[in-house]
Parts: sequence; structure tokens; C-alpha cells
Amino acid sequence: MTPPATATDPTGAPDLPVVAVVGRPNVGKSTLFNRIVGRREAIVEEKPGVTRDRKEVVAEWQGREFRLVDTGGWMPGGDALDAKVSRQSEKAIAEADAVLLVVDVTVGITEEDSRVAQILRRNGRPVLLVTNKVDDTNREASAWEFVRLGVGDPHAVSALHGRGTGDLLDDLLEVLPGEPAGATEAAGPDEAAALDEADKVFSVAIVGRPNVGKSTLFNRLIGDDRSVVHDMPGTTRDAVDTVVDTADGPVRFVDTAGMRRRSKIDEGTEYYSMVRALQAIDRADVALLVIDATIGVTAQDQRLAERIDAAGCPVVVVLNKWELLDAEGREELGYQISHRLHFIGDSPVLKISALTGKGVHKLLPTLAGTIEDYHRRVPTRKVNQVLRAAQSAQPAPHGARVLYATQGATDPPTFTLFANKELPQSYLRYLERSLRESFDLGSTPIKLRVRKRD
Repeated sequence: MTPPATATDPTGAPDLPVVAVVGRPNVGKSTLFNRIVGRREAIVEEKPGVTRDRKEVVAEWQGREFRLVDTGGWMPGGDALDAKVSRQSEKAIAEADAVLLVVDVTVGITEEDSRVAQILRRNGRPVLLVTNKVDDTNREASAWEFVRLGVGDPHAVSALHGRGTGDLLDDLLEVLPGEPAGATEAAGPDEAAALDEADKVFSVAIVGRPNVGKSTLFNRLIGDDRSVVHDMPGTTRDAVDTVVDTADGPVRFVDTAGMRRRSKIDEGTEYYSMVRALQAIDRADVALLVIDATIGVTAQDQRLAERIDAAGCPVVVVLNKWELLDAEGREELGYQISHRLHFIGDSPVLKISALTGKGVHKLLPTLAGTIEDYHRRVPTRKVNQVLRAAQSAQPAPHGARVLYATQGATDPPTFTLFANKELPQSYLRYLERSLRESFDLGSTPIKLRVRKRD
């Protein structure tokens, strides 16, 4: 089996060549995408329409990096959602430096294949024809039928088993612009450190129930129709991310699939979408919890907020469709937030319209403050001063006492408390509140670790 190419998270580097993986539905585009990057980045299932948004990662082969874009399939003659997915594929082609056109050798040439090939011929970009599902030598002869598409000789591969993908990638490097593979020397220590620093991009996950406007907000933030937006719940199946340069440095925004109760998840694709969304929360530095203001705070919104809080991730509550509420509705929503989401403390609450953009400009300044709090380091002397004052004002029960404390880590601020006895959870919450208020840590989660000292 051909060893897979390695991949890193997208850094937004504008100088990397872009490679788009395109084709009609269910020919194995996402399987090939995963094979090239060397891990399961895109959701794969044996039915058409699983991939809907463009997903992009930075892949590497033979020392050469390029941005690899997975797309949804062409679905001519479909509904409005199919048309949007097809436009995403066409946009990926227009932005690409090279295109991998994937076809299915077991089906033969279809009308959709011919239409895609016609668009690629007009586009003028280098095209590599990938005849997928050539799992053995018996099917190699059938691959040559696709020469009739007029986009070059076929590359017979099996994306599932890795057969022929190494030769495909070798040929891909030959048509990419810039330095050929192996022409540059290995990066020195200073350059490697700079690359490591570039990978440390602040990550913001956009989460919420299905159909609350997450993808619309994502597109508004990045200034591009990157995620497919449609009024049908469940449009986003995978986590899609883009790095945006802001006044406070690069920020990675991650659009996730809407999360429903497990009892409502009735298909494998939706299950993996939920898993990807939860993984995005675990990796994120901040989560934007998007709530449909016209519906209010539901039980599922509460569970999502609890999941974010358990991950130790700061949360910003985003009330979308705020402009549709009257005065009474706005008052009722404020009451719901204070009572149903009380456990996330003083988290910022933004009132926006993702569709019109109203209020969205307040998001980046809010994130800047949250980012600063997340990285905050407090001198040990001041930590102990606050804790001594808090204990003097309200001593712990049963003679328990914090003898000494220090901040052991950031991201989020983590404090280690050395105590003579076990401290009740209620008292720990009191100490946490004292630290948060004294150091103005806002909505940033605070972790307290207690060590018993004789």
C-alpha cells in the first residue's frame, strides 16, 4: 500500500498551490481526499450527497505542501440545495491551481461526468483524471474508456486501498506552480520554529442546534460563501474551517454540524457529524453557541452549553435572528438566558442577525477580550492575596484552609491549591468566583486543582 501523504491544519498561507477534488456524487472523492491527507478528515458513506461543503486542509507529498479541497458532487437537475452544492464545486475549480477529476470505473462515463469534464476543459486549469475503484488489474483496461472525456489519460487508482495514489501524487506535483518537489532545502531551526508558530492559530468553533444560522454566520465572518446555507436542518455534515486575518492576529473559524439529541440521530452520517462537532469543541479556544432567538433557549441548547463548559472552553452566546423579536420576546429571552444558562457565568451575549450582518461587527472585539483572558497569567503573590482575603471573609467549613496557591498553567487559567483538608465543591465555587472577579477573567473557564498537604 502506498504510504499516505501527511497533513496539517490549514494555516491560511496564500502562497500554497490549491488542488480541488471534484466529480459527481458517490465516486469516492472524500475517500481519495482522506487517502491523500493520511487520516479521516472528510466523512465517507456509501450514498450520494454526504459531502456538501468545501473542506480544505494542507497536505504534503515528497516534501511539497499544497492546499487540498474536498467538494460536494455535481447534481444537475436537483433541488435548490443540490444547486448550491454544485456551485460550491464550481467555485473550488475557479480558485484551484490543479484539479483532480474523480470518476467511477465500475459505472463508466455518465452524463454528469461529461458535464464536469466540459467545465474543466473551458476552465484551462491542469486536470488529472482519476479513475477510482480500480481495485485490481482486471479493471485497468476499463479505465481507458474515460479518455473520451477529453481531459487527459486516466490515473487508475483505488482510493479505498491506496493503489496507484503514489503515482497520482507524483504526477500532481509536476503540474503544480512553484518550486518542484525536492528543490528546496530542509527548513532550519529558525524556519521550523516559525512554522510551528504559524500552526498555533486561535480557534473558534461555531456550534448549535440544526438550522439556527451557524453556516450563515460562518460565511458572514469569513466574507465568503464557504458553507452551504439552506433552510433544511442538517445541511452541514462536517466541520469546515477557514483562517481569517484580524487586527488581533489570525483566527480559525470552524463551522460545525448542528447537534441534536442522540435519540434523534438515525443515520451513520449524522452520528459522525456529531462526533466531529464535539471534537471541534474539544480543540477550540472559544465556542460560539448560536441560539435561534425566535425559538428561545431549548433543553438541547442547555446540554450543548454544558458540553462546552465541561470541555473548559470559553463560550460566547450568540442570539441570532434578534431583529425578529418584539419587546416582550426580547425580555422573555433575557430571562431564559439568566435562568437556563446560569452555569456559564458572565459569558458575553451578542444579539445579531447573521443574515443581514447587523451586530456581527461586535463579535471580533468580544473574542479579542476572551482571547486575552484565556492566556492570562497572574503572579503567585496576587493569587495568594485574593485567596487569603476570600478565606478571611468566609472561612471554609470544618477547619479546611488553602495554605498556598499558584497558577500552574494558562489556556485556560489553571490554579493549584494546596489545602490542609478536602474542600467542599460549594467552597471551591466561591474561591473560583473570587479569583474571576478579582482578576476580571470574564467568561473564561477557571480550573482549580486541589492537593492535600499535611
